[in-house]
Amino acid sequence: MNANLEMVPCDTSPRRVKVASCQYAIELLQDWGAYERHLSDLVSAAVDEGAELLLLPEYAGMALTGQLPPDIRSDLQGSITAMQPLIPRWLELCEALARRHGVWFCPGSLPVLDDDGIYRNRCWLFGPDGVAGHQDKLIMTRFEREHWYIGAGQGLRVFETPFARVGILICYDNEFPMLGRKLVEAGVELILAPSCTDTIAGYNRVRIGCQARALEGQIAVLQSPTAGIADWSPAVDINTGRAALYLPPDYGLPADGVLGQSEADETDKTRWLIRELDFAALHEVRLRGQVLTRRDWPEQFEHEVIEVVEAGPETELQPV
Repeated sequence: MNANLEMVPCDTSPRRVKVASCQYAIELLQDWGAYERHLSDLVSAAVDEGAELLLLPEYAGMALTGQLPPDIRSDLQGSITAMQPLIPRWLELCEALARRHGVWFCPGSLPVLDDDGIYRNRCWLFGPDGVAGHQDKLIMTRFEREHWYIGAGQGLRVFETPFARVGILICYDNEFPMLGRKLVEAGVELILAPSCTDTIAGYNRVRIGCQARALEGQIAVLQSPTAGIADWSPAVDINTGRAALYLPPDYGLPADGVLGQSEADETDKTRWLIRELDFAALHEVRLRGQVLTRRDWPEQFEHEVIEVVEAGPETELQPV
C-alpha cells in the first residue's frame, strides 16, 4: 500500500442523513408470504421514523432458510445449497422496497454460490433507482473457512450516494485497518458494518474494530448485528451484539465516539437504532480537530524498529 497516496477530497457542503441500524432478531418465517411481510414491515417502520439509509446485519438473509423443510434448514451445508433459488426473489423484494420508499437499503448479507463453485458472503446496496452494487466479505473467520466453506471475495467497492461516499466492511473485515484505510483514501465518509457474532467477545472484537476505523479515518461507522436465538439454524443459532453509530471522539462529537447504541447486547425482539448523521461535523473535525489522525496516518510508515533492548541483571541505567 502506498502510504503517500493522495486522498480523494470529500464534499464540504452541509449534508445530514438519518441512518437506521438494525439489531436484528432472526425469526423463523416458514413461507415466502410471512418473510415478505416481515421485511416490508421492518423497512416501513424505519422509514416512518424518517430513516434515509437502512442497514441489516451480516447473514440476515439466512432468515430465508426458515422456508426450507426442517431437516434441510437444520443442516449447515444443505441449508445454503437449498436457499440459492430463493435469492433472486429476495433481491427483487429488496430492490422494490428501496424504490418504493426512496431510500438506501443494505439488507445484510447471505451466502451466494458463484459460477466458480465457491460460496461467498455477499452484501448488496440498493438505492431509490435500484441496485447500486454489492460487496463481498474479504477475510473469512475460522467458522466460515473451516466449517462452512465460505470463500473470500476480491476487492473493495465504493458507492456514490447523494450524501456521501459509502463503503461496506462485513463483520471481521472491520478488524483489519488497511481495508478501512483504502476506503478512506477513496473518499469514503461512512462505512456500513453488518455483523454476526455469537459471543460477547466476538461482538466486542468487531465493535472495537469499527471504533478504530472511525478514529483513524475520522469518519462514521454504522454497525448492525444479529441478535437473539435461532435454534432452528446451525449457522445463526446464537447471536449477540448492539447496533451502533460510531464517530471519532473530538470537537462537537460525542466524547466516547458513540452517537447511538442499543441498550443491551442481547434481545429477542428486532429493534432499530435511528440517528441523524452530520457529515459537515465530520469534515470540520478533519480540518480542525484536536488531532488529525486521517492526515497524520502516513507518518507511522516513516518509522522502523531501530533496536531490541534486552534487560538483564547487569543492565546499567544510562545517564540522562
